[in-house]
Amino acid sequence: MSANPFVLDDDRAYRQWRDLKLRAYPYNIESLFCDIAAEQISGTEKAALQNIIQQYNFVFYRTQQTGAADKTFVRELGKALGLSRLDGNLCSDDDNITALQVMNMGRANTYIPYTDKPLSWHTDGYYNSSEKQIKAISMHCVRPATEGGMNLFMDHEMAYIQLRDENPALIKALMHPQAMTIPPNIENGQEIRAAQSGPVFSLLPQHNKLHMRYSARTRNIEWRDDSATQEAVDCLKSMLVENNPYVIAYRLAAGEGIICNNILHNRSRFTNTAGQSGRLLYRARYYDRIANS
Repeated sequence: MSANPFVLDDDRAYRQWRDLKLRAYPYNIESLFCDIAAEQISGTEKAALQNIIQQYNFVFYRTQQTGAADKTFVRELGKALGLSRLDGNLCSDDDNITALQVMNMGRANTYIPYTDKPLSWHTDGYYNSSEKQIKAISMHCVRPATEGGMNLFMDHEMAYIQLRDENPALIKALMHPQAMTIPPNIENGQEIRAAQSGPVFSLLPQHNKLHMRYSARTRNIEWRDDSATQEAVDCLKSMLVENNPYVIAYRLAAGEGIICNNILHNRSRFTNTAGQSGRLLYRARYYDRIANS
């Protein structure tokens, strides 16, 4: 078996990978940005995007795309990076690209992403079945909020390093197949999604890469009832703070976005100006992982 830094018994492979990973930090946030000139991604732009993602699992970009072209751009950006299998969720649009904005009525209004309330730390699709895990996402800003709407981002591999350096037993607890359970989603007395249990950290065997599913919500999350899991959850929560040197704070402007291997992120409360078009982001979720350069 080849060396694998995410196998707890392979400490040598972990130390080598860890040292390479940490060597890239800290960094200037501008080094995480790529400029994209047109809807069709050039070979040079694609390589620049992939190089940053390969190191950090995410990249920010700037583009001149506005208005109706935004969704086409989001789709083409995904395709350029090997992403084609879009996840359709309860509130996504017909093309499976979701318009994230404040909704004052209907089903979407009952879910926090479609309100102006803060979103706690999470990875996308943590409630999906194991066969439909979200491995990559993109978020493209069409209009920022008048105030607020700041995102914090953290590469999940950095969270893994901090936990494993603290105590490998924390990783072992979070890799348990019953570590985190999301209760069933019931609307009007009908079950529209069954309960989903699974690990927080797992390996993607086809990529030999680390995957994470997580939510810091205190409601509708059932953690495995043992002391090791509770210690691991508490330790992870204590790490997910803005003064962690590996947490990146950024507020997306119009025409900017992020594409990533479903890293940890959150969102602060925001305010829209009355009578004006409010905050709007297009979000795409994929069952694929971003292709390496």
